[in-house]
Amino acid sequence: MRRAPRTIEEALERARVFDGRYTAAHMENSRRRITEKLTELRWMQLFAGPGSPAGRPAGGPPAALHERAAHDLRALCQGVIHDADAARRIARFDTARDPGGALAFACLLVLADKEEGAQFWWQFAAGAGNATSAVCLYLLHLRRGELRDAQHWAQQTAALEDEPCQYTPVAHEVFEPAPPVIGVTVHIAFPEDGAVVSEDAVRDALQDLDVGQVDGFGPIPQPSPDLARQLKGLVATTR
Repeated sequence: MRRAPRTIEEALERARVFDGRYTAAHMENSRRRITEKLTELRWMQLFAGPGSPAGRPAGGPPAALHERAAHDLRALCQGVIHDADAARRIARFDTARDPGGALAFACLLVLADKEEGAQFWWQFAAGAGNATSAVCLYLLHLRRGELRDAQHWAQQTAALEDEPCQYTPVAHEVFEPAPPVIGVTVHIAFPEDGAVVSEDAVRDALQDLDVGQVDGFGPIPQPSPDLARQLKGLVATTR
């Protein structure tokens, strides 16, 4: 570890302006880092500004980027589990690992505050071609402030749009802004009825799930044979 300066003269010497020995590679790396930071800033402004990709009017709460992403992720999960086909998908997922069932199961997990398990199953579903799971991962990483990972999943959403047999319980659209902004964001068409399942009820329904060890990931919640019936009961209370 470099020791602290012992005199004012030594501190000033260390702070002396670099005297010109930059190489072309140094300059190119500096330009690249500045470009990446500016691109990231413009992308954040695009998400957080008026008419944002979340699909809400300007001024809608909440305002901070990570708070909006957290709000949107839970709203998207509510929309997914209210889809008429969600329970059937979860029933299939218990026996056949259906990607649409993995999406719906992960949405239940996030509403029960089991985020790590949700991330695993969204990644599973996105790897199997489900674009809505990539949207969920996009919002998850935005909520965490992991902007490069969020941008990656926005790009993956665009790449998965044309995959066959898409299960899209909540409509979304990939948005590519005009230059100089680089990157993509995602518009989400949230359900207008605003039906919401109690998150406390979701936690109660999921509290006895089996947890399996997955190499490299640790303990991951597993679906139960009764979960589809429980989901139908939860959703029925909101209609």
